[in-house]
This record gives sequence, C-alpha cells and structure tokens, in this order.
Amino acid sequence: MSIPPKRNSSNKSLQFEIFESNNFFAISPLDNNELNQSRSSLIEWRKNIYEYQNKVIKNLQNQSSQKSLFKIDDSLDLIKINPFLLTSFSINFWRSNKSVDKGPAMYFVIDTIKTSKIILYIGETNSADKRWKGDHDCKNYISNYKETMSNNKLESNLDIRFFLDVPKDVKLRRKLEKRLIYLWLPPFNKETRERWTTTFTNN
Repeated sequence: MSIPPKRNSSNKSLQFEIFESNNFFAISPLDNNELNQSRSSLIEWRKNIYEYQNKVIKNLQNQSSQKSLFKIDDSLDLIKINPFLLTSFSINFWRSNKSVDKGPAMYFVIDTIKTSKIILYIGETNSADKRWKGDHDCKNYISNYKETMSNNKLESNLDIRFFLDVPKDVKLRRKLEKRLIYLWLPPFNKETRERWTTTFTNN
C-alpha cells in the first residue's frame, strides 16, 4: 500500500483503503473558526475526537480477520498497534528514574478524563528514553492544553506510551508514523490540525 503524500487530501484516501468504507469516515470537520475555548466548546471538541478514535478501535477489531489490508512491511501491521493498551508512563517520565526502553519506538501522548481517552500526538524516535528529554513542540502544545483545561475546571490526566516493535530504519519508522497519524488523527500533529481546528498548537 503506497504512502500518502502530506497533503490533507491523502487522509481520506488512506482511510478508505484500510476500511473499504466511504461512509465510515464521512465526518464533517469542525467549524473553521478558531476553537472557542469555553468549557462547553472544549468538552465538545474532545468528545468529537474521542468518538472518532473510538470508531477506529472498533473497526480495527472488526477487520482483524483481514490483516492483509493493514500491511506496513513484511513484519508489521497497523492492527497490532492499539495505543490505549500500551503501558503508560508519566508525561514527565524523563525527570524520574522509571526505566523506558532505549531503542527505537513509536510514542503516543494520551489524555484521560474518567474513562474517556484520546490520543493527542503521535511521534517516532530512535531512542525512546531520550526523545522527550529535549526541546519538543508538543511540550508547548501540552502546556497550553493543560492550562486551558485547568482554567475551565476540566480535569486532564496526560501520559505517554511507547510501542517498541518498530523498524530500526528511520525511513520505515516515518512511514509507519504517517500511517498512524492518518489513521488516528491526533489533534496536535501538524497533518491534522486543520481537521480539529485546535488553537493549542498556535504559537
């Protein structure tokens, strides 16, 4: 299956290719106006993301008998990767002594409110224990997000999770990263910001 170009137009084509359904992903984007950071709009924004990603989980489960649709390379497929089932680490794990694998990985920043979980960001790294220690744009997005949620008296519990069964070759990892981004549509990745009209990523 070919790797989609970076333009947003590739987004739907990849999803249709995976799920063979033009109706499942026929979800209207949010209003093009900036997200109104009121409590009600934040709840609605988060609810839309949760409902979309929850449908992705259900469809991955339903398609489990058709693994050939999900092939990334000879050894890895998307259906193996459920970010919500991975071990969670503190978003500031690098400040503690808790061990994280030192090898290459895909990582997922996840927010939990009660039983509702959403993926905010997906990335790849050559060294899981070091990628989050240095400067990272997503840290700024998270800070903006947490502040906005707190100002609106909304609880936010952020963590980071690593999937280690990834190619060592950086080009293959980046291909996998793109496929996962286009599948889950996390709002903090640059490829999906227009879809969710978030202001947390504005500098």
